[in-house]
Amino acid sequence: MKNLSLLSLGLLLLVAAACMTTSQPVGLATLAPTSGSNAHGTVKLTQLAGGGVQMKIDLMGVPPGTHGFHIHEKGDCGDNGNAAGGHFNPTAMQHGAPDMMPHHAGDFGNVTAEANGEVHTTVTTQSITLSAGEASAIGHAFILHGGTDDLKSQPSGNAGPRIACGVVTLQQ
Repeated sequence: MKNLSLLSLGLLLLVAAACMTTSQPVGLATLAPTSGSNAHGTVKLTQLAGGGVQMKIDLMGVPPGTHGFHIHEKGDCGDNGNAAGGHFNPTAMQHGAPDMMPHHAGDFGNVTAEANGEVHTTVTTQSITLSAGEASAIGHAFILHGGTDDLKSQPSGNAGPRIACGVVTLQQ
């Protein structure tokens, strides 16, 4: 009987441990249109257990085609997004494609809006984190640009006007 009780307790503890999840930090940026734009949406950021951050990007009202998409240095969407400053670049790298070196931590290249004006994509990056430190995206602004990032022009890829902006906040 004692062995059965110990076995039951062991199984109960095993089930409880399997049900527990370790919570990873989550960030959210709600992008609002700048003057003359209808682009808006959200970016949900999840810190991955093995490192890196997964970004789930859902945008609407975006002109069809490719658009530069970056995290900028400041968490200020004033002045039509211009108050956000340049690209987030804590390691003083040159601008470039997100899958090549060098590139800014905030360089995410382009997103593509379908004919209906929507963008739904998921991107994983090793360039930022949601934890405290110089690479943290918390408090910085995502900017959606009106044009395509050419991935080479310095300092920011010649992606055109800022058509939507939203600051990353840590979610509880």
